[in-house]
Amino acid sequence: MSQAIKSPEHEHSSADVDSTEVLRVRDLRVWFQTPKGLVRAVEGVDLDLRRGETLGIVGESGSGKSVLSRAIMKILAPNAHVLPGSKIILNGVDLATVTRKDNPHLWGVDLSMVFQDPMTSLTPVITIGKQLTETLSFHLGLDKKQATAEATRLLRMVGIPEPEKRFSQYPHNLSGGMRQRVTIALAIACSPKLLIADEPTTALDVTVQHQILNLLQDLQESSGMAMILITHDLGVVAGRADNIAVMYAGRVVEKAPTRQLFANMRHPYTKALIDAIPKVSHPSHTRLPSIPGRPPIVIDPPAGCSFALRCASAQSRCLEETPTLQIDPFQPEHSAACFFPLGTADGDAARLRNSEAGFTAAGTPVGNEVMI
Repeated sequence: MSQAIKSPEHEHSSADVDSTEVLRVRDLRVWFQTPKGLVRAVEGVDLDLRRGETLGIVGESGSGKSVLSRAIMKILAPNAHVLPGSKIILNGVDLATVTRKDNPHLWGVDLSMVFQDPMTSLTPVITIGKQLTETLSFHLGLDKKQATAEATRLLRMVGIPEPEKRFSQYPHNLSGGMRQRVTIALAIACSPKLLIADEPTTALDVTVQHQILNLLQDLQESSGMAMILITHDLGVVAGRADNIAVMYAGRVVEKAPTRQLFANMRHPYTKALIDAIPKVSHPSHTRLPSIPGRPPIVIDPPAGCSFALRCASAQSRCLEETPTLQIDPFQPEHSAACFFPLGTADGDAARLRNSEAGFTAAGTPVGNEVMI
């Protein structure tokens, strides 16, 4: 099998738009102007999401996941620039043409977000109940009594014990897991069409992580909302996402339905992430595979594949050209940005050449052991 040559489509006519489509992102580019140069944090990202679906966005720190989510939410830093030509369409509305002043209820009603640190998303000097009732009153027009009853119901729904008592408490009175449940209650208060969960379990212990992820899944199934689950851990999205997009250095390097991705990964970076997941079958104290080198600098990056310096398949072409997503001819829903994808004749030959030479075209040493 050789590398596919068909590129995914970037444009859809209005007749092609699915009536269940919630989000469509096309050629999204977000750059930051810094004293050291231009940071290309997100570069040419395309995404699609339908009602009731969960999209997992995975990548290590600095890959552009959070910038992508904040671009969709329109809460980027002042020095961020969304480049012309970028499209973010939510329920048929181009977010580039809408401001909070024009449509103050779009954020909160149609689009909402759960942040990874609840202490920065909850106001420390306002009670839990006040923060919830303000949201309900502003967006849904509920009076004080109705808002209080609904806020209490939401706290009970997300698993907060004694919600009537917690209603009058402040964020510092709650544990980390309970604070995160409160942020989820705030995010879903107005039944959003799209919920973005940006590493919602990062600071929580494993047991609470499982509870929070189950809660999000239950809420999604009951409401039919679409959800973007952002994480650095493929294990988190393995059984919870319908589709996965793997990001590296601001680009999506592989996209596929979850089962296809795990069964037939194409990009070496995806394999490296999956290999790093601890497995129950591993003996005690097993050393997990790691990715050699460091993530690339995204300040005025040079030409070529951003993963080339860390990849056991890298050839001279990888240092000169930047790969784009190519559709797998045998799996049309699966695409990867790699000149020598895993599981193909080209990919196998590239890895064999590097193994025999002892190093890649980038000069990275390659041994005879299992390579990334």
